[in-house]
Amino acid sequence: MKISTIIAFLCFMSTATNYSQNISIYKTNEIITVDGDLSDWKTPFLGPFVIHNSGEKATQNTFVSLSWNDENLYIAYRTADSNIIGKAQKKDSPIFTTDDLVEIFIDPDGDGQHYIEIGVNAFSSHYDMLLKCISPVCGGWNTKMTFDIQGLEAQSKIDPEGFNTEIKIPYSSLENIKNGNFSKPKTGTKWKGNIFRIDFGNTIEYLALKNYKSTKHGFHQPEEFAVFEFVE
Repeated sequence: MKISTIIAFLCFMSTATNYSQNISIYKTNEIITVDGDLSDWKTPFLGPFVIHNSGEKATQNTFVSLSWNDENLYIAYRTADSNIIGKAQKKDSPIFTTDDLVEIFIDPDGDGQHYIEIGVNAFSSHYDMLLKCISPVCGGWNTKMTFDIQGLEAQSKIDPEGFNTEIKIPYSSLENIKNGNFSKPKTGTKWKGNIFRIDFGNTIEYLALKNYKSTKHGFHQPEEFAVFEFVE
């Protein structure tokens, strides 16, 4: 096989892997301290994030890694940011309208209802929200900001390149969501969801690990959520 053919094939495989709609969550036996310091993070990072509704390249790079054990889901973000916008705010403030932040949406039963949204800014301010429905068929935009994930931990750390963020989500709290059909994952379990960033720079960019085909409802496209697969 010609060298040029090999290079083209490898480039194709890299792109296919990067934009696959499957997101692997790797099991870990490590003790993870949620402090925003990713020097001890073991599982691979995915990305970079792209413009959420076009797949075009973002101005600043974002990468994410997910891991799990028998009690918790962990998410880590590496976020390049030359001009961090935001400040420390009280819990459940609408920081998604003002601050640079990272987000994750999780819908374990994949029905597009009763899914959670978590957002964290560079100053560790965060919110957690339950979305019961966004479709007109079931009422439309029925959200609950007073929802709390008990035991949730979220911590960011600013460095010269931008900021890093870690999140811990205990399964025990998700199991209590009414009609959520949440259950503790095991190897092979598949959830639905997506991972995001809002970058308030000179041009505001709404970024996703997996971009959408549709432009309706912004980040809230549960019918296009990727598959989160729990693997060893």
